[in-house]
Amino acid sequence: MESFMPKTRISCPNCRQPVVADVDQLFDVSLDPNAKQKLLTGSYNMVQCPNCGYQGVLASPIVYHDPNKELLLTFVPSEINMPRPEQERLIGQIINQVVSRLPQEQRKGYLLRPQAALTMQGLVERILEADGITREMIQAQQKRLNLLQRLATVTDDEVLQEIVRQEEKLLDEDFYAIMNRVVEAAVMGGDQEGGKRLSDLQKKLLPLSSAGRQILSQQQDIEAAVRSLQEAGRDLNQEKLLDLVLKAPNETTVSVYASLARPLMDYSFFQMLSERIDRARGDGRDRLVKLRERLLEVTSEIDQQVEERSQHARKNLETLLNAENITQATQQNLQAIDEFFVRVVNEELEQARKKADLDRIQKLNQVISVIQSASTPPPELELIEDLLEIDNDKDRQKWLNDNQEKITPEFMDLLTSVMSQSQESEDPAFTERIQKVYRAVLKHSMQANLNK
Repeated sequence: MESFMPKTRISCPNCRQPVVADVDQLFDVSLDPNAKQKLLTGSYNMVQCPNCGYQGVLASPIVYHDPNKELLLTFVPSEINMPRPEQERLIGQIINQVVSRLPQEQRKGYLLRPQAALTMQGLVERILEADGITREMIQAQQKRLNLLQRLATVTDDEVLQEIVRQEEKLLDEDFYAIMNRVVEAAVMGGDQEGGKRLSDLQKKLLPLSSAGRQILSQQQDIEAAVRSLQEAGRDLNQEKLLDLVLKAPNETTVSVYASLARPLMDYSFFQMLSERIDRARGDGRDRLVKLRERLLEVTSEIDQQVEERSQHARKNLETLLNAENITQATQQNLQAIDEFFVRVVNEELEQARKKADLDRIQKLNQVISVIQSASTPPPELELIEDLLEIDNDKDRQKWLNDNQEKITPEFMDLLTSVMSQSQESEDPAFTERIQKVYRAVLKHSMQANLNK
C-alpha cells in the first residue's frame, strides 16, 4: 500500500501530451518498509515524456508516517500554487487514510498534530533526526555528495586519480552507498544516460580507493559463491552444501550460501555440522564451532527479515479486507503486492476454508480475483503487438484508420508505459519499432482530435 494515487494520467509539463506516471503522496513506513528509502533517495514521482523527452520530478503534496517513531510529517511544494483550503483538504484526506488503516490502540495523539515542513530538505532532515542522525552527520553525507558531483565532472583520468588520492577518507563505504542510490534514482527516473555515466565512473573509482578495492573483493567472492551453487544445480543437497560451506574462504561466501540455500539449512544440516565438530580436534574444531555460530546468526537474520516482510504483507491484507470496496482498494495498491503477499493470501484462504468462514473466503476471493486479472495481459497489449508486426508506415496508418474506435485512453496509457520501459531495453531494434508505433499513433490521435 505504498501510494495514495498509484497511477495517474497527467499532461507533460513541456508538450502537454498525456503521460502515465506513478504519483506517490503517502509514504507510510508501517505499510511499506521501503517507503522511507524511496523518499530519502528521491526515487519517486519521476516523469519522463516519451514524446518530447522531458524528464523531471512531479511536484505533489507529501505525507510521511512512521508510527514506531510517532512521526507524521507533511509537505506541500510552493511551486504547485495550491490554495491553503485545498492544501488542508487534500492533506486531510491522506491523513484520514493513515488513521483509518491503524488499529484503534495505535491511534495516538501525534496523529492530531502533523508537523508541516516548509522545504523538502526540512522534511528529510526531520526524518533523519528521528533516526538519530544529527545535523553534523547530515553535513558529512553532504560532503560525500558534493565530492561525487565534483568527480562526475572530471574527464581526465589523471585528475581523477589525484582527487581520489586527496579525498581518500571520504571515499568510504558510505560514499559508495550514496553513489549506488544516486545511480538507482537516475535509472528509476528514466535518465538512463546519466545512470550509465555514474556507473562507468564507479567502475573507475573502485580500484583507486581502499574501500573500493574491498568492495570489489566482496563482489568477486559473491560471484564465486553463486557460481558454485549454480554448478551444483539440481544435485545440490545438504551434504554438498555442507562441503561448500566448510570450504568457504571467508564470511561473505558463507553468507551467500546461507542466503541462497536457506531451505537446506534446517535441523538435519546443523546436526551434520555438529557431527563434524565432534570428530574434529584442536584448531579445526574451534573453526567449525565459530562457523556454526555464524551460520546460526545469519540464518536467524534471514528468517527475521522474511518474518517482517510476511507481517507487513499480512497487515496490508487485513487493511484490504476491511476496506469498504475490497476490489477497488486492491486495484489501487497492486504495486505493494509481491510474492510474500500472495503467499499470505493463500495461507489465509486455506485457514478460512478449514474454519468454514464463508465471509472471509468471499473477501479473500475478491483480492485473488484482482491479482489474477492484473496478471492477465490487457486487450490493449494485443493491439500494440499487432502494430509492432506492421513494417511500413502506409499499412500502419491503414490499421489505425480501420481501428479508430480501439485507440482509447487506456490504449494510449499502455502504449506510453511500454514506450517509457523501452528506454531501458537492451534491444535497440525493439526500441526503434515501438518509437515508430508511438509516433504514428500520436500523429493519428492529434489529427483525429483536430477533425472533431
